[in-house]
Formats: sequence, structure tokens, C-alpha cells
Amino acid sequence: MLAAAKSSLHDLLLEELAAHLKEHGQPAYRARQIADWLYRKRVSSPGEMTDLPQALRMELAKQFESSKSEVVCILGSEDTTQKFLFRLRDGNLIESVLIPASPALYGEASDRRTICVSSQVGCAYGCKFCASGLEGWTRNLDAGEIVQQLIAVEEQSGERIDNVVFMGMGEPLANLKSVLRAIRIINAPWGLGVGARHITVSTSGLAPQIRQLAAEPTQFRLALSLHGATDEVRSRIMPVNRKYPLKVLLEACDDYVRRKRRIMFEYILIADVNDTEEQAHELAKIARRLSAKVNLIPYNTVEGLEWSRPSRLRQERFHSILRDHGIVATLRREKGHDIAAACGQLRLQTRRCEADASVLSSTSPALSS
Repeated sequence: MLAAAKSSLHDLLLEELAAHLKEHGQPAYRARQIADWLYRKRVSSPGEMTDLPQALRMELAKQFESSKSEVVCILGSEDTTQKFLFRLRDGNLIESVLIPASPALYGEASDRRTICVSSQVGCAYGCKFCASGLEGWTRNLDAGEIVQQLIAVEEQSGERIDNVVFMGMGEPLANLKSVLRAIRIINAPWGLGVGARHITVSTSGLAPQIRQLAAEPTQFRLALSLHGATDEVRSRIMPVNRKYPLKVLLEACDDYVRRKRRIMFEYILIADVNDTEEQAHELAKIARRLSAKVNLIPYNTVEGLEWSRPSRLRQERFHSILRDHGIVATLRREKGHDIAAACGQLRLQTRRCEADASVLSSTSPALSS
């Protein structure tokens, strides 16, 4: 069944790979050899796994997809943030962002190298500030496509990634099965070995899936993209709030906190929308209820969207109100603003460029010849 689906080897858990090999008459210990090639030596083609028998290498090459995601371009920011655009094997485009160490990223001093990964091609949830959903949702990524983002970025940057956030393109909890599978591979000692508490899953607020996460044994972090502290403001920004209004969402969060661990709030500050003093006071009430940290993020301008970033003074006033209420809150220093690092921007720009080039090549004899 696995072979017929032509999944990648990066999509398989170690026990699944061992079972597959056993079904095909191979000793189960070969699974650890393959995992070592994939995650230590960073070889994806079975033909290069030289301590495997030649017949097994040939069989694996037939059964599994071994192609890597193509790196279309890399943009380097002045603050060393880097944005990566990948073309998947079906031609779809996704993005990852490598974020340098920042004392304001999670409210604690750190020398972490953080990757922001995508979980879907596009997004169906239509948050009004986000470029990811401007062209709608195309498909879910499989676990292998998520894992390969980390591997490719480490290869391109020469840096070891030790912090992973699912805050790129897509709604991670709408692709929960693949995201949880990817987390197991990223966290596993035989996989990429990133500590569970250095993995954060973000959601726009899918209440039923938040309750599901409460039962998960792996101790990763959960970040809630709140962006509005009342239903009126949040519904204006995030259509998902109409399906799961704050009462329903916060009850799910209560369950998560009671059964698992703390939640962090992500709150993008948008000028004259959700940056008022009233919103700050309401946000403080919600954060106190859940003992949640708050990560304030100045809005990254997106071409074609109406929103803008508040002044620095207004950002700091909002931040100070939260702190006056005793809330642990950080105001993120802007990163990647000069390279359009907001989700989906680079993908949209690239698709427009490709569309323009296609039109030119079809209408210009010089270009089409």
C-alpha cells in the first residue's frame, strides 16, 4: 500500500519503515540504517545508501519518491532573516522562513535558530491580514514535505535548526494528521532530534482540534493566533471566529490548559483595527484566564491588502497595558520586513512573475522561439 502511494521515505515513521521492510523479506534493522542516511547523512536517494544491499536499494528506488523540493529562490534580509521558496514535485509553491535568534521571540533570551514551516499549499481560512489565503487552498502537505523544509533550509544555510514553528502557509490543525506525523519525525532521536518543547504549533482557532491536541502525549507548544480580543474585532479579521466564537474557542483552550500545558497567544498589531487600549485590556483578561504569554507582532504590510502597521509609540502603549495587568508579554522586533516575510507574499510574487513570463513568451516571437 505504501509503495503504491509513492510516498517519500521522509514521510514514514521508523516503525512503519521497519514493518514495510519486514513485509518484503528484509530485516527490521535496515530501517535504522535508512533513517541514518536520511537524517544524519542527509541522503534521500536510495541509490546512495551504500551499506544497503544493491537489490534493496533498487527496490526502494522503485517504491518510494526520492526527489527533493526544489529551492526556487532564497531572499536574505538585512537582519539575517532568510525566506525560502520551494517548488514541490507537483509544481506547487510553498515558503519557509529562517529566523535568527531574538530575545523577544518567546519572551526569553535565546540563541535558537528558528524555522517557520508551511503545512498546506495556500489556506482556506481567509484571515484578512494574510497573503497565504489570497489564492485559496490547494492541498495539504504530507509529513515528508514538511520535514524536507527543515532539511533543505539546514542544507542551504549551513545552520543547525533547533526551534520549529508551524506558522507558515496554511492552518496546521486543518492538516492535523500530517502535522502530528511530521512532529514525531522532527522530534524523534532517529529523526531530526528537535526537542518537543522547541516545537510550536499555531492555529487560527479550530476548537475541536485544540481539544484533540490536549490528548496528545508529545509536549510541544500551542500558539493561538488570537488577533482580536472581542468577537466583533476578531470576526472582522478572522472569518474562523464566526464558526468558533471566543466563548467556544476559550472553552477548548481551558480544556487544553487543564489537561496539557500553557498556551501562547500570537497577536498581530494592525493599525486602527485591533491596537486600541480597549482591546489591550480585553486581551489581558483572556490571557489571565489561561495564564497565557502574549507575543505581540507588528503587522508586515502585504501588497493588495488594506491593513498597515501601528506606530512604534502605539505598539509600546499596547504592550505596556498588558504588562500593567501582570501579563507576560513581548513585543517582537520586526524581522524580515524588508524581504516581505509575511506568509505567502513571496509565493504570490513568484506566481505573478511566472504568469507574466508565460504571457510574454506566448505573445512575443523573440521569447517563444
